[in-house]
Amino acid sequence: MIKVIFKIVANSLKFIGRKTNLTYNEINILIYYFIIPFTWLCLLDIIFNLHYFKIGFVIFTLGFSVGCRNFKTYSDWLFDKSVTFLNYFNKYGSNYIASSVWICVSLPIAIYGILIYLIFKY
Repeated sequence: MIKVIFKIVANSLKFIGRKTNLTYNEINILIYYFIIPFTWLCLLDIIFNLHYFKIGFVIFTLGFSVGCRNFKTYSDWLFDKSVTFLNYFNKYGSNYIASSVWICVSLPIAIYGILIYLIFKY
C-alpha cells in the first residue's frame, strides 16, 4: 500500500510538472515547502482570527523569489537535502519510499486534520 501511495503522489507531481513546464524537483519544493505550509498558516490565521501568518509568509516568499537567482538549481539542491533527510530513517528500519509516505503524505494529512478540527472546535 505504501508503494502505491508513493507512486500516486510521485506520478501526480510529475503530471503537474509536465503541465506547468517545471521539473519534478521544482514542483516538489513548491508544494512541500511553499503551498502546504502556506495553507497551514492560512488555517492558523482562521483559528486565531488573524492575518499575520499568511501575510508574513507572503512577504517571506516574495523576498525569496526576488533573492533566488535560479529556482531550478535551488530546487535540485533542496530536493537532494530532503532525500538525505528521508534516507536518515533507513537506520531505523525504514526506507526512502516508506519515509516519504509517512513524512510527506501522512504527517501533512494529520496536520490538516488537527487544524481543521481546531477550526470547527472554536
